[in-house]
Amino acid sequence: MTVADVVAPSSSPTDERERLVAAARDLGPLLAKNARYAETGRRVPQDSVDAIRAAGLFDLTKPARFGGSEEGFRTFVETTLEIGRFCGSTAWVVALSNVTSYMIGMSPESVQEEILGTDPHVVTCGVITPTATTVRVDGGYRVTGRWGFASASLHASWAVMGIPLTDEEGDVIGAGMGWIPMADVTIDDTWYVAGMAGSGSNTVVADDIFVPDIRVLSVADIMSGNSALPFPDESLYHSSLVPALLLALVGPMLGMAEGAYDSVMATLKKGKPISYSFYDKAVDSPTTQLGMAKARSLIDQARLLALRAADDVDSAASTGRLMSVLERSRVRMDSAHAAQRCREAVETLLDIGGAGSFAQVNPLQRIWRDLETSSRHAFINVNINQEVYGRALLGIEEQVTPFV
Repeated sequence: MTVADVVAPSSSPTDERERLVAAARDLGPLLAKNARYAETGRRVPQDSVDAIRAAGLFDLTKPARFGGSEEGFRTFVETTLEIGRFCGSTAWVVALSNVTSYMIGMSPESVQEEILGTDPHVVTCGVITPTATTVRVDGGYRVTGRWGFASASLHASWAVMGIPLTDEEGDVIGAGMGWIPMADVTIDDTWYVAGMAGSGSNTVVADDIFVPDIRVLSVADIMSGNSALPFPDESLYHSSLVPALLLALVGPMLGMAEGAYDSVMATLKKGKPISYSFYDKAVDSPTTQLGMAKARSLIDQARLLALRAADDVDSAASTGRLMSVLERSRVRMDSAHAAQRCREAVETLLDIGGAGSFAQVNPLQRIWRDLETSSRHAFINVNINQEVYGRALLGIEEQVTPFV
């Protein structure tokens, strides 16, 4: 298939955003039905993957030249939120695939053609941490390594993996991200977890494979806004890297919180009583009323924070401007607090749902475990992110992490 064979998306960003969000919502019944199978099977079921591909939801951030939506991060958050309502693991796979696919647009044109030319709907995965060794050879690197927590790897055809950049003497001179065909690596089945089991975030293993220079991106160049984009008019690929990675994590968490809210509301509307009380209907209890108001407000706060952050990223990218350290630090803070608000909301909803929330047939217990697991991702660590933001506010240049 050539680029010319692919139908371009709608020219209206608003229309395309609405289409993608609606497409995600329409998949709800299938994803909800398959959510338990995703968990017990420790991977997203293939019919869910096929439906997501057919709806174009693995193509949110791919270049429009290949039929991708090439949408900004507000659309990204809103779309993955809708998927997360029905299955957190599935939303995580979609989000992590799309945030790695966004790096395709930063890659040389020949690499874009190599990855998307035969299958523009390809699933990608990646791990930014350079847990590998490299040997500099003519034209590229020989790479050996193991990358853990590689979400979406079970469904991916390409991976973009963190690698140390070395010189001829073997000294590390920087950090890179190398595009590797999944056919060149193996997957070690290591993902045995209490939550997010369906994300299949196993370990990708490379054994002395060759990665040519053309497929290697410099992390320093990406983070400093100095990447030589092959199509600089494509504003999405000017989006700041770390804020983009953070927002990819937050969308599914918002969806999980919304799914928990929907589940409890449905139970209350069916006339759930409060056991060992005179309340035949829990909705008549001020405790229930106050709890639902609190949960709704916490989720609304999380959405407002996440969407503000997404709008900040999109606004800067639209003008080709690298976000300042202060702006990027605020995205870290907004994302961490959004995740925390989601966790607090689900805790409140569990109190309203009572002990029955933990029945295996009740989706609340799975949502709770998925959110408790996903919201502890290192990028969402609220204490570290507070340090990052506080230092930026106070003008302290020395940071506690390179990922700002």
